[in-house]
Amino acid sequence: MNSKYVVIDLETTGHSPANSDKIIEAGIVVIEDDSITEEFSTFLNPNMAIPSFITNLTGITDDDVRHAPIFHDKALEITALFENSYLIAHNVAFDLGFLNEELALHGFSQLNNPVIDTVELARILYPHAPGFKLGQLANFLQIKHNAPHRALTDARVTAELFLKLKEKLQTLPFETITHLLTLEKGLQSDLYRQLQEQKQKLLFSTQEVDTIETFRGLAIKKQAQKKQETIHVDTSFGHYLDAIYEANGSMQKHMDHYEKRSGQREMSETVYDAFQSQNHALVEAETGTGKTLAYLLPAIYEAVSKRKRILVSTYTTQLQSQLLDDEIPLIRRLVPFPFRVALLKGRQHYISLEKFERALAYEQDDNYDIILTKAMILVWLTETETGDIDEIQLPSSGYLFFKQVSSDMEGALDPSSPDFFRSYYLRARKNAQQADILITNHALLCTDMANDYQLLPTYEKAVIDEAHHFEETAAKHFGAALDYVCSQNILNQVGITSENSWLGRLLADNPEFLEVFRAEKWNAMFTNAKQETDDLFRMLFQYVLEQRQKDKSLSDIGRLQYRFDGEKEGSRQWNTVIEMAARLTYYIRDLIHLLSPLTQLKTIEADLEEELNKHIEDLQSIINRLERLFLTKETSQEVKWIEIEAHGAKNAVYLYCEPVAMAPLLQDGFFQQKESIILTSATLTMRNSFTFMQNRLGLPGEKVMTAKIKSPFSYENQVQLMVPDDFPDIKYGRLDDFVEAVSEAIISMAHITDGRMLVLFTSYDMLKKAYYLLKETIDVNQYMLIAQGISSGSRSRLKKNFQTFDNSILLGTSSFWEGVDIPGEDLSCVMIARLPFQPPNHPVYEAKSNYLQETGKNPFIELALPDAVIRFKQGFGRLIRSAKDRGIVFVCDNRIKKARYGNYFLDSIPGVPVTFDSTQAILEKAEEWF
Repeated sequence: MNSKYVVIDLETTGHSPANSDKIIEAGIVVIEDDSITEEFSTFLNPNMAIPSFITNLTGITDDDVRHAPIFHDKALEITALFENSYLIAHNVAFDLGFLNEELALHGFSQLNNPVIDTVELARILYPHAPGFKLGQLANFLQIKHNAPHRALTDARVTAELFLKLKEKLQTLPFETITHLLTLEKGLQSDLYRQLQEQKQKLLFSTQEVDTIETFRGLAIKKQAQKKQETIHVDTSFGHYLDAIYEANGSMQKHMDHYEKRSGQREMSETVYDAFQSQNHALVEAETGTGKTLAYLLPAIYEAVSKRKRILVSTYTTQLQSQLLDDEIPLIRRLVPFPFRVALLKGRQHYISLEKFERALAYEQDDNYDIILTKAMILVWLTETETGDIDEIQLPSSGYLFFKQVSSDMEGALDPSSPDFFRSYYLRARKNAQQADILITNHALLCTDMANDYQLLPTYEKAVIDEAHHFEETAAKHFGAALDYVCSQNILNQVGITSENSWLGRLLADNPEFLEVFRAEKWNAMFTNAKQETDDLFRMLFQYVLEQRQKDKSLSDIGRLQYRFDGEKEGSRQWNTVIEMAARLTYYIRDLIHLLSPLTQLKTIEADLEEELNKHIEDLQSIINRLERLFLTKETSQEVKWIEIEAHGAKNAVYLYCEPVAMAPLLQDGFFQQKESIILTSATLTMRNSFTFMQNRLGLPGEKVMTAKIKSPFSYENQVQLMVPDDFPDIKYGRLDDFVEAVSEAIISMAHITDGRMLVLFTSYDMLKKAYYLLKETIDVNQYMLIAQGISSGSRSRLKKNFQTFDNSILLGTSSFWEGVDIPGEDLSCVMIARLPFQPPNHPVYEAKSNYLQETGKNPFIELALPDAVIRFKQGFGRLIRSAKDRGIVFVCDNRIKKARYGNYFLDSIPGVPVTFDSTQAILEKAEEWF
């Protein structure tokens, strides 16, 4: 076979030939000797109507194919192009599946060429690409893609993509190619020849790659040695800010269309003043302030001039990376002196080379996702400096594999070990020790706090961004959680016969261990522990189902919740739960006792001993959590609850325990321990008062500064707030009528705004009802309906789909109330179905409410109302993300105008025109406004 590759792309009437879908256009590109030598394109008459969705996507109409040839007439011409060639497609299973189905249907021989899937190959060779759709890869690799979803254009782009992938393959080092050859048989693409040719070429090459080194048979990127230098700051803080913010300053020079925002400098000065006076500060910075830059500038000045590290914490690891990748490079251009920044995450985010090398050697029963994950990691190791898995996008079950090879499994490394200096996690910790600014996340910060400050380098001053999440994150880390899947995963790792069991591999590789390991007793105890785990979670599932309806609530993702108090449960069934939990702890203790002698063996290697101790710790963690949840004396200071997937597996159970009040813990364990903590967010006040947030966080009043930074946006000209006064009243049992009214309003507003709507619900149940009602009534050919929990994909994937398709309507609950930035014309209307009060029987709210009542406080005024106002502000803030945005906030809940507390909501958002009228009048006004 010569070096001939034939790329095909098909446009079809649907997704599956099994559903009688047909090909409507074929585009084929021939590559020989790394050049495109031939092209072929044709419409094909499917003898059926083309769905309007496909016409909207591709631009191909029934008229285009009416006089086109049928597939039979072009079959031989098409198959002739594939003689003695590789067949290439972007998702080869789709195109080859359609092609072979048509060939078989018309009596032709099916193609059995070797295949290359450019989706798979791109995932392996460009694991850090932002996405693997053809358009995303074209943007990433700067390939022009002028007419997507047309067969010949897509085939050309796929051909160019393949040539770039082929080039990239030829840059990989010998060790990586060798490992990929071992994995190749489990991939969908036939890459043996290409890999083998590259291996032979490298065998006879004398050229060394300066950027690559070898460790444990793995090719990894060589780490550059960073020289530490002492930095002197010889300018006052005022002059420092002048040189950045003011006319002809560095912002004006380095930022396009720069306009000075007075609030941004005001925030910088507030942060610096708090640092100098050693006070804590609450700073609410409304949308458009540029708060990240505003707090980083004084933090950098303070850290470098005082030579003391300052910690910056964000809510998620994604925001953490965004800070490092987007904001810090800009600030380096703005600030007149160098500074050191490091990012530190939990050790589960970093790969362990030793664990990966061992897993790579173990191939037995690897499924496709694991093989693909191993291949992606092999290439990524030649490029990564951090070893942080968040840099790449693994297949979904690849993250389960990564857990087994993360630094979380390393244990404490011996500084004299060669592995010590090759540990990405330890390198990240070292960088953190030397940094002026240390970027972390709330979860790691709270874990550090809960572990007496043993995990993070010492710091006295910090900035907590997205601070409205800080208390809830701290509560999770001072609490406990356990679920069925987590428990079984921990047990499976030490099951001798479990698939991919760590212990099974250990004993197979070290038969001498069997002399002290009592395998027969182990199998009996292990079976007991597995069975008891399953029985316990099944019993809990049944127990929750059988409780009175008033004791249960639905979570915002549709799980059934039940708050329990062990001392008040008292039923025979609950006593059985307690007995089962106790019995499970005994079984797991027996497993630990049987494992422990292995750690005492003189022949055991240090790394194996560390890993063994890690598995023992994991088993002990199940015992600790079971004891806290079921076997220790109840206290009014904790809330415990169970969540079940009511329509899921009969053991789909999640257990939680949290402190009721975090304020005392945060006050004593955090704020009194640190000199100055800056807490900032766009939503910290209710009616311009910080009192609620101050009380919630336990901030000592005498040491707290507060500042509210106004948005530079012209809300009164950019936003209309509209509230209908004729919606059915939900509290009189008219939920279905209310959902129907919301759905009708969605459809009516969609006609006015051409879709481009984000609809926010307070319950998953209401979202589902609205979604299925809309599916029956809306024109699905005109509008793309996307719903959280129903449409497949993560939050970021749903958001991308919303922005990709015109006329989209996105229904969200829970996390969609914040952190979803859709600037510009993609979003014209935010509809809020209900004011976001927590359900009164939500376990945590109920416990906090009882606690406040016991202390003589009003739970509604102290808890429910402030929580709802802050969440409402977050939902309201989704609409305007830039000075050019314009749109409507449509609130379906007339309590915002009718209830006595309604003004708390209106007084807590920027001043905007409010219309309170009939739905018809509002829709007419909305049409005029647009």
